[in-house]
Amino acid sequence: MPELPEVETTVRGLAPHLIGQRLTRVSTMRPDLRRPFPVDLAQRLTGATVTGLSRRAKYGIIATDRDDHMIFHLGMSGSWRIGPGEPGKHDHLLIDTAAGQRLMLHDPRRFGSVDLVAGDPLTGFPAFVSLGPEPLSDAFDALYLAQALGGRRAPIKAMLLDQTIVAGLGNIYVCEALNMARIAPTRAATDVSKAKLAALVPAIKDVLAAAIAAGGSTLRDYKQPDGELGYFAKDWRVYGGEGDACECGGTIARIVQSGRSTFFCPKCQR
Repeated sequence: MPELPEVETTVRGLAPHLIGQRLTRVSTMRPDLRRPFPVDLAQRLTGATVTGLSRRAKYGIIATDRDDHMIFHLGMSGSWRIGPGEPGKHDHLLIDTAAGQRLMLHDPRRFGSVDLVAGDPLTGFPAFVSLGPEPLSDAFDALYLAQALGGRRAPIKAMLLDQTIVAGLGNIYVCEALNMARIAPTRAATDVSKAKLAALVPAIKDVLAAAIAAGGSTLRDYKQPDGELGYFAKDWRVYGGEGDACECGGTIARIVQSGRSTFFCPKCQR
């Protein structure tokens, strides 16, 4: 699934093609993705001018001068394609701009979603209301994390994936950050020391920043809007590396937590 860096990369890639542009055509190729498209999507967006793009957690947000906000989630296999041509089999939303650009939301498995919110999406979109702070924001620091995890006996990895604790973190980058901070993914969240949390917060920020700079991961379905695959995967410390050597000299192991693969080093992660 595209994670925060992939969505951030997507938003940054779309911005030059959409900001300041009037939308001359907005068409859906089917009635739904994971849930139905808004019935008035084309009516409200056609003729509008895009005023900004942003991200919240793993959602992209396209704002218009009509105070409408189209919120998209890439699901398991979604990506945006930019370029000429007619929509293909798995292109489900088409947007044309007055400058002649064509953008298509491509989602073979249709686990993505598109919503439309009038007014402030941060308060008007139900999925945003209970989200924790953005991991790259100043609000996400060691003090906040210690308070949020206090008394929680669930594994630290599960807590970092809880979107009410911190918004947008996913499996890949949590595995990476826990290895950087030398924290076992199975350790009870409340038992992680303040010193370890002080190392974990910058590890999370660093691994996300590096992935964004590199263009995201290379999971098989994800592509940036320009069609290029990201390349952060070659720099993964532990993810997907079962049996490989950790930089500490230990051997990377794989376990399953809550149905997801966890990669870590039993030697250095305590």
